[in-house]
Amino acid sequence: MKKVVIASNNPGKLREIQQILAPLDFEALPQGGFGVPECPEPHVTFVENCIAKARHASAHTGLPALADDSGICVDALNGAPGVYSARYAGEPKSDQRNNQKLLATLKGNPNRKAHYYCVMVYVRNPDDPQPIIAEGAWHGEIVDEPRGAGGFGYDPYFLVPQFGKTGAELSAEEKNGISHRGQALRALATKLQAGG
Repeated sequence: MKKVVIASNNPGKLREIQQILAPLDFEALPQGGFGVPECPEPHVTFVENCIAKARHASAHTGLPALADDSGICVDALNGAPGVYSARYAGEPKSDQRNNQKLLATLKGNPNRKAHYYCVMVYVRNPDDPQPIIAEGAWHGEIVDEPRGAGGFGYDPYFLVPQFGKTGAELSAEEKNGISHRGQALRALATKLQAGG
């Protein structure tokens, strides 16, 4: 099995990534097991932050690395909160405060279209000149009342029209089948299988 370090300490992300990479003979290892410090994310685009995180994890471990960067982009807010999704309401990170700020900012605005966006980057080494990049987008709209107990982040307020449910009302299998991260991971797995 090929070892790959995952540039994340989020258990939910790690589980999803491990499930999709296992059949491809990849052993996905969390960066926390190597004592990798958090990587700064100073960029305004998902792809730049993602590349920085992958290179950082690879440099600290000497292994190939996989990173993801994702967030929610709201049409009426010109794509905000975007790369700042996790810290939209400031530090410390809080899903509840982030959602409250989003609803307050959208108050009275009829345009509730939004999408989750995810970029995945795989680097063979810290200086890899050809990182493998995959992306996914999951479209929906923001609702005023939270629904569901699953998911995390903005999921209770993110309505998926074709299901008539929020992200927090979907089962893990349903969510992984259509979500931005699921799409990006499957696209990345296809590229890795092709010998990328």
